[in-house]
Amino acid sequence: MRRAAGVIAACAAFCFLTSASQARPFARPETFALLNGLQVLVITDRRAPVVTHQLWYRVGAADEPRGHSGMAHFFEHLLFKGTRQVPRSEFSRIIARNGGDDNASTNWDYTVYYERIARDRLELVMRMEADRMRNLQLPESLIASERDVIIEERRTRVDNSPGAVMGERMRAMLHPNSPYGTPVIGWLNEMQQLDHDRALEFYRTWYAPNNAILVVAGDINAAELRPIVERTYGRLQPTRNLPARTWAQDPPSAGPMRVIHRDEKVRQPSFSRAYPAVSYETAHNREAYALDVAIQILGGSETSRLYRALVEDQRIAVSAGASANTDGIGGGSVSVGATPAEGVAPERLEAAIDQVIAQFLHDGPTEAELTRAKSQLAAAAIYAQDSQEALANMYGSGLVRGESMDEIVNWPDDIQTVTREQVVAAARNALVLNNSVTGWLMPPEPAQ
Repeated sequence: MRRAAGVIAACAAFCFLTSASQARPFARPETFALLNGLQVLVITDRRAPVVTHQLWYRVGAADEPRGHSGMAHFFEHLLFKGTRQVPRSEFSRIIARNGGDDNASTNWDYTVYYERIARDRLELVMRMEADRMRNLQLPESLIASERDVIIEERRTRVDNSPGAVMGERMRAMLHPNSPYGTPVIGWLNEMQQLDHDRALEFYRTWYAPNNAILVVAGDINAAELRPIVERTYGRLQPTRNLPARTWAQDPPSAGPMRVIHRDEKVRQPSFSRAYPAVSYETAHNREAYALDVAIQILGGSETSRLYRALVEDQRIAVSAGASANTDGIGGGSVSVGATPAEGVAPERLEAAIDQVIAQFLHDGPTEAELTRAKSQLAAAAIYAQDSQEALANMYGSGLVRGESMDEIVNWPDDIQTVTREQVVAAARNALVLNNSVTGWLMPPEPAQ
């Protein structure tokens, strides 16, 4: 789910049942740009003397040179390692000593660094972020030691997690040519080869003011923020001739694919299926809006088709749902998942899932389902405005992928205009079994 990602789970029933039209409309941030190309958004929120500072870079795992996977995530780590002004590993300690917190995240499409801190400490944060945008120190010894850190992270978070291993393999099968098939953390054999020269080239190319969007939300407006931005970020030099972000596309599917992953750590089988799909950046004729609504009806909540049929009515699953990732610059995907109840054979559960999907594609949604799904999505997005960080994320993630301000501001209203016919068409285009990858995570086979 696009605007509602991560918000619906935190939304109370009031959020679902309240008409989106009764909630306040999306705020439109103030914007300005520096001569060096840095874009700035300011979302004023005077409820507390606190600000959220987010720096979004238009670079992610999809921009890595082939054979050098993990580089973007590598830099998420390296940026905390120091400049001449801020000694090695002191960045987060300085933030903490000043009562704030910080973190970072890497995606296929972007890398984002964020801090939350008292308003009167904002310039300190901006000085340090501007400093590490261009002045990072990268001795070869640091590259080697931090490379070991991310390799250990992969072993802990992926290689020791059967679900993560299977998900990684399914994604590689779903996207055999697109960089979206490569894990953000990287393939182990390629991570082991990340070197100093390639890292330095990556940093000098992508970490630049003309490749970044600054989002500041909180107790400040544009007139107050601009002088601080000019003093901190305004002196940085842009990168000339930024590379074009054009990526390879996947070939047409040759038919449905399957993977079964067995591991002694698995106690309960689980079902997963992934389909390639459109995103807001690749869709035409509002198909991405309709796909978000379709998948919300199919599996987005406990009122969805999958949950009611498999968990409540047939009682053959303990969980069931679906989600749409419609955010990618290069396309999106739909995921369906379920966990069988005790004693239910995997074949029975999968057949029941197929039946629910087939019925949905044949009949389409009821008017009640359509109305409820649109209200859930729009209301969750609107109520996200109560969270300073969620609102900043909403604008930052949209703009860094190339959306317009109008598309972001008008999304709750636009989702309400989706028709039943559009939902049916979007679902039938996406939920094509021949294009899918199905996975079963299973315990080891019984000893003979």
